Parts: sequence; structure tokens; C-alpha cells
Amino acid sequence: MRWLIFIIVFGIIDFYAFQAFKTVAKNNYFHLVYWVITLLVVGNFILRFYGLNRSDYGNSHAYAFAFLVAIIVPKMILMVLMFAEDIVRVPQTLYSYFFENDNSGNSHMPSRRKFISQIALGLAAIPFVSILYGIYKGKYNFKVLNYTLYFKDLPTAFDGYRLTQISDIHSGSFDNPAKVEYAIDLINEQQSDTILFTGDIVNNEASELTPYKTMFSKLNAKDGMYSVLGNHDYGDYIRWESQEIKQKNLDDLIALQNEIGFDVLLNESRFIEREGERLAIVGVENWGAGGFKKAGDLKKAASNVNADDFKILLSHDPSHWEKEVIKDNYHYHLTLSGHTHGMQFGIEIPGWFKWSPVKWRYKYWAGIYEELGQFINVNRGFGYLAFPGRVGIWPEITVIELKKGSKPA
Repeated sequence: MRWLIFIIVFGIIDFYAFQAFKTVAKNNYFHLVYWVITLLVVGNFILRFYGLNRSDYGNSHAYAFAFLVAIIVPKMILMVLMFAEDIVRVPQTLYSYFFENDNSGNSHMPSRRKFISQIALGLAAIPFVSILYGIYKGKYNFKVLNYTLYFKDLPTAFDGYRLTQISDIHSGSFDNPAKVEYAIDLINEQQSDTILFTGDIVNNEASELTPYKTMFSKLNAKDGMYSVLGNHDYGDYIRWESQEIKQKNLDDLIALQNEIGFDVLLNESRFIEREGERLAIVGVENWGAGGFKKAGDLKKAASNVNADDFKILLSHDPSHWEKEVIKDNYHYHLTLSGHTHGMQFGIEIPGWFKWSPVKWRYKYWAGIYEELGQFINVNRGFGYLAFPGRVGIWPEITVIELKKGSKPA
């Protein structure tokens, strides 16, 4: 039934989109090309996804979905503008039919205006080109984002301390190892004191990480590397033959991260010490609002931490910060999260403006936020999931410098 609904809805969108196309392009050859491309993209999508088990989702499915998005978004823009034109054309037609005694046999419906169709096609070309760019290059368009955060109670020994955060690697989605290796070198170039990873290193299975284990093992930081689990790391989204096999997958994933050099924090904490002072790294398992796994136990994770310790919390899902962390009796100076990917789609002018549809789902969805004297950074993600591309929201490597004192005016 859902496929029938899909075909009907897409058919309505395409009917209107084609009106703009044929108004501008009169040659039947171009009309044929239009329909051949449409049928190939839609047919491939249906072929890949009909009866799909989520555990079978791979790159061929991702690209089938991506190319569908690449044509359906521009066509929706065309549909809206063509429909808007019909809001004017239909009343004109009714008026002509009932009040103008035209017996010439000509159609009462005014012709579509070419310049409106040209404007519609021009506007539709913007997302079309942007999506194709996002698929071809945007998903590996890594950006290093630098922040300096000030804390009055930061231990003096850690004044100027630098940390690099990465999140949402989703290694099972990669299709260009050379680009991944470039990003790993870029992380090392930051020469931060520690590297912190905030979950979702795979899509579902530990085996996805195996081809990249040697590559990620090149990561290094003098004070070590720490990580937590994200919702995808537990393997909850595919069918397993048994619970034992599912648990082994998680154990293998943790072992692989350890081999890479990450200390995986499972509701645990560690201390980094300098000159008799210390900084607490607290890591919780995934805790997410809205139906996501709630394995995170903040109290357990911080059981060895004192209230006056300077605390950095690793928690994959930023909804945890909103629902539990901010109001906790302990003051978590800085929380690092990911999960949202910035939806891999949006518009962002650094330092000025950022927007993505994901903001309607997550209050804190990308970048630095401050509440009650506590900070969170929501990393936009290193990799990508489902849609093999990024449009306007680029893959992120975050570098945060901790400074003692107040922020300069």
C-alpha cells in the first residue's frame, strides 16, 4: 500500500514539474530525456527498497535514495510554483468560460507563462546542483572548527589545554578511504592534548570498522584518546540470529576501539593529571530522548568524581544534556555530543547564521551552546548515514581550547 501511495504522490509532483519543463523546452527529445531519467531513478529506488530488510542496507541503497532526493526536491519546488500559477489561471479560466461569450472553440485556460517556468527551473536548479555536489564532494568536505571557552574554575595547569572532538564516524558508509585518511591526518595536525570521540563509530556491525582499523590507529594524542558509544554502536537496528551474537558484536566493537587506541568509557570516568591538578573525563553510554536507547547512567559514570572537579562529559545524544545533565547537582563544565549530523543538510554562514530542519527535532543541534554556566558542543559528525552526502552542513573536526578566567569583552 505504501508503494502505491509513493507512486501516486510522486506522480502528482512530476505532473506539475513537467509543466515547467515542457513550457521552456519544446523539443520532444528533451521531454524523452526527462522521462527516461525520472523512470530510471524512481525504478532503481523501488528495485532497491522493495521488501528491504534494514540489515541489508548498503551503499547501492544509499545512492538510490540519494538520486531520488536529487530529483524530487527540485521537482517539489517546481510543483509549488506551477501550482501557485494555477491559483491565478483557474479563476481566469472560470471567468472566461462563464462570463465571456467566446464561441471560437479555443481553450479558455490561459497558457503558462514562459518566464514563470524559467524562474521556477532556475530556483529548482539550486538544490539540484547543491545535492549533487553534496553527494560527490560535500560528504568529505572536512572542516576544522576552533573554539575557545573560558572557565573561572579551570585548574591553572590546564590553562590553554586543547582537545579535539570527533563524532559519528559511521565507518560502514565510507566509499573513499583516501578521503578518510586525509581527515585522520587533519585531526593529527591539530596536535591537541587529547582526542575525544562521542559515539557511532559504525552503522550497525563491528566488521564495518575492520577495514579502517589501521587507518584510525594513526590517531594520537599525548594525554590519550577516549570514546563513548552511540545509539548505532549497539546493533539495535538489524536482526541478529541470537542475543549472544548481538552481544559479541558489541564486545568486538569495543575491542576494536581499544586496539585503535580509544579508552571506551562505559558509564565510567578517567582523570588527566598535571602538576598536582586534575581534569575529569566522564563518559556515559547512549542516552537519548524520543525512543532512543537509555543505557547512560550519569550517577554511575561520575561515582569517582568529586563535585568540585573540572568535568568534561562525553554523551552521544544532546537531548541528554537538555533533559538530565544541565539540572544535575554536579556542574558539568563542558559536554561533548554528536548524533544529529546537522541532518547533513542546511544553510550555514559561520559566525552569522545556521539553519537545518533538524532544529525542529533538537533544540541543541550544532555548535556551542551555554546554559546555566555550562557548555555543550554538538559536533556535526565526521561521517554520514543513509544519505551519502552533505549539503551545507559539512563534516566536522572540533578543536576546543580551555582558558582560565573570563571571556574578554
